[in-house]
Amino acid sequence: MRTLLLAVVLSLVACAQQPPQDDSLYLALGQQAGITRIVEGMLLNIAADPRIVRHFANVDIVRLRNKLIEQICVEAGGPCTYTGDSMEESHKGQSLTRSDFNALVENLQAAMTAQGVAMPAQNRLLARLAPMRAQIIER
Repeated sequence: MRTLLLAVVLSLVACAQQPPQDDSLYLALGQQAGITRIVEGMLLNIAADPRIVRHFANVDIVRLRNKLIEQICVEAGGPCTYTGDSMEESHKGQSLTRSDFNALVENLQAAMTAQGVAMPAQNRLLARLAPMRAQIIER
């Protein structure tokens, strides 16, 4: 009985340490191709957004594009690995405000809408990305 209990506890701990394997959001976003279109649309929206475009003036846009695709893929439960810097490190010294963050989210939402992503899937992605807010604002 004791061995069985230990095995159950160990399996629960192992499951708790693994990322969720639910890829339904990844599928709802259109998998890798859909996520790529969403990220590219978001970056085009940002380029036309006078509220935040200045924050991207000295950014390697190709690298940013690739890291955003990785990050959204991971957050959506896709078969990707994020290889970029931490959110704290990426945004260090930028002093981004809530308004800056909200503008970026609006651009992301517009890109998802343009790609036909249903509102429930949009909300699921935003909920998964929301914890990063504290790691980005006023760093």
